[in-house]
Amino acid sequence: MPASPSTARAINDRLALRLLQQEGPLTAGRLKQLTGLSRPTVADLVERLTAAGLVMVVGESGEQRRGPNAKVYGIVAGLAHLAALDIRTEGVSVVVADLLGEVLAEASAPIGDDTGTGPAVEQAVALVERVAKEAGAMGVPPRAGVRTWGKLHTVGIGAPGLIDPATGELRGSTGLPQWHRRLVAALQERLPGTRVIVENETNLAALAEQRDGAARDRDTFVLLWLGHGTGAAVVLDGILRRGVSGGTGEIGFLPVPGTGQLPSATDCGGGFHSLVGAAAISRLADVHDLVADGDAHEPYAAALVRAAVATPGAPAHARFLDTVADRVTIGAASVVAVLDPGCVVLGGEVGRAGGDVLAARVEARLARMSPLPTQVRASALGGGAVLRGALLTAREGAQEELFGVPVG
Repeated sequence: MPASPSTARAINDRLALRLLQQEGPLTAGRLKQLTGLSRPTVADLVERLTAAGLVMVVGESGEQRRGPNAKVYGIVAGLAHLAALDIRTEGVSVVVADLLGEVLAEASAPIGDDTGTGPAVEQAVALVERVAKEAGAMGVPPRAGVRTWGKLHTVGIGAPGLIDPATGELRGSTGLPQWHRRLVAALQERLPGTRVIVENETNLAALAEQRDGAARDRDTFVLLWLGHGTGAAVVLDGILRRGVSGGTGEIGFLPVPGTGQLPSATDCGGGFHSLVGAAAISRLADVHDLVADGDAHEPYAAALVRAAVATPGAPAHARFLDTVADRVTIGAASVVAVLDPGCVVLGGEVGRAGGDVLAARVEARLARMSPLPTQVRASALGGGAVLRGALLTAREGAQEELFGVPVG
């Protein structure tokens, strides 16, 4: 049964929007080539999308030909504003961008351990409002006949802990500040009408690495998060896998040798976390008499690994890195044996600090331990992976509403 005219128009419009998002600004002629549609059909859809405020003329082609140059059309970047949040135990970072992902404003603020839940939530929400105002995302005047948002359209939040796949809510987790959960409700109250999406920080880092980082050429890989805590994000056939309860990748609870105990349902002590969590790395450094200059923006364990990588020729530093690699490989080998992802990306503060030096050590050990060929790569996005992933998630959510389908 052929599609009705209105359905055909909607399909064509979405196809054109997808191409404009992926390829950037295009002429009507180029849209005709890429879509295979007729010239009159393309002209009609460009007129519809322009009238709807979704696309606009952004320039002219530079082609040398008789007559006027062809108009170049692009997505209206200011149609919606997006925010990305990376909330950690010790603070929060915020980025506000337009619909095309161009960052308009950003800021970070520490939140001390002794800050109460209420004050911590207020600090975080106030930071979001301040950055949004700086980006011009508060009080945008409406355009006649065009739906616009005078505030943030969508907020993407990256947080440690489990996200309920049924409700999208952040679950309470042992060791995480109470203000993390309260922040989501506070943002929804202070920014009515704004869509708020919460995702596990490791999953967001993996999405960012797949789009723009170390896993750009992979549709199947695992990101191993090494930071204050441990975790893994699993991407199979291009799809992020969350599991029935949202717990896919809770590798900190993985029982491993060398810890002297077993983890429980409420405590990952004795699991993989006890080998490579920040506290475990710091204790290992004490054994090797390794010290480092701390940084308020990263765990001390990451500073220790970074210091060892900077002087790998020192015997004590080499032994320390070898032991860290041995420990990381235990968890990585378990993941590889079950999933055979072909690629493991080391993320998190400790993984980034180890960089290519640690990745090479882990890859060599995996080659000896597992018959399954596996590349091990360091994160390519540095400390911005979670924010980048949160922004991508916010943009996709906004585009579903604006354009009818995800086009990012």
